[in-house]
Amino acid sequence: MIGAGAGWQIGSQAVMPSHLIIALIAQDSGSGGSGAIIQLGILLLIPFAMFFFLIRPQLRRLREQQELQRSIEVGDEVITTSGVYGTITGEDGDSRFWLEIDDDVQIRIARAAISGKASPDDDGGDDAADESVSANADDDD
Repeated sequence: MIGAGAGWQIGSQAVMPSHLIIALIAQDSGSGGSGAIIQLGILLLIPFAMFFFLIRPQLRRLREQQELQRSIEVGDEVITTSGVYGTITGEDGDSRFWLEIDDDVQIRIARAAISGKASPDDDGGDDAADESVSANADDDD
């Protein structure tokens, strides 16, 4: 018969030798405690990882944004959260500014609506593109 060797019983008796069954039971009972400790460690590691990778950077960005909004003064060129560029011309209380967006066009905005200070590179991008288009048109003639 195939598979019938020394130590293997056929019929209604157990297929595995009894000494293998005892060894498997002893192995399972010994490693159960360390596996549970590892699983518990992983479960405790998840909240710490979420704090360091998600919550902490968001808190840092929030502090930087609040510091920027506190440092805004009259005469600063800013960009709002809606993408409007302008110059601060005055303060209207603690939480509002007057923003000049064009000659003699002013709007009142909330301090929280300022997303950052405008850099000189932000305004010059469109003019440089227009100049390159006109230079290419001159080369074609």
